[in-house]
Amino acid sequence: MSLTTASSQEVNNLRFNAEAAAWDSNKKHVESVEMAFEAIKRFVPAFSDGSSKDFDVLEIGCGTGLLSFRLAPHVRSLVGVDTADGMIAAFNQKVAALPNPDKANLAAVNVLVQEADDVHIQGAAAALATRRGESGHDQPYRFDLVVSHLTLHHIPSLPDILATIFQCLKPGGRIALTDYEDFGPDAVPFHPKDKREGVERHGIKKSEIESMIDGTGFNQPRVEQAYVLTKEVEAEDGKPARQMDFPFLICLGQR
Repeated sequence: MSLTTASSQEVNNLRFNAEAAAWDSNKKHVESVEMAFEAIKRFVPAFSDGSSKDFDVLEIGCGTGLLSFRLAPHVRSLVGVDTADGMIAAFNQKVAALPNPDKANLAAVNVLVQEADDVHIQGAAAALATRRGESGHDQPYRFDLVVSHLTLHHIPSLPDILATIFQCLKPGGRIALTDYEDFGPDAVPFHPKDKREGVERHGIKKSEIESMIDGTGFNQPRVEQAYVLTKEVEAEDGKPARQMDFPFLICLGQR
């Protein structure tokens, strides 16, 4: 991409702010998140044995909370982060609509994650701990699981975000990051032409991201195909509008 980090982020924020109100009404957004949720439950053992109920989760690029609200009943707490304030506003509206919003075990903050001790993340984690009756926590909060969905392809430096995520985890903590696969030029139509500005890469490459996870220091680095999403792509380059299959990967590792 020719865009700088700052301008790329600005483009993304403008797009996602504009789309936030209608985001959840897009059937493909919902379908993809549901499949990602099922993949996380399948690949992270704690969701099978019930120990995920003790998990504190950090979600990078939480958006309106489509994945967050699916995970929340299965974990102790979830802090979502996103750089688009429109997405955070939509997330917060959903929290406010819950039967007991003051007892919700999830929260979202508008921040670009660059360090584990970020005051916004720490403040949200502390507030959720207070809600569940904890007090006197004198150490920075760390997480049992970090998740993201369709976020990695927007991030300029994957090594940098993986290093930050590593520091956000407790010893033994895990990652489960889902995104579509870069399988060559045919992966480009995943985004319509008018939404490609701000996209850092057209999906993620299996061997490349696995090597990065390993190089960050994660144990048991694995990248597996999680599911295949079928969606319609627009006509371009002499090809008609058509249905295409896009493989999605789940990136795994343990601190």
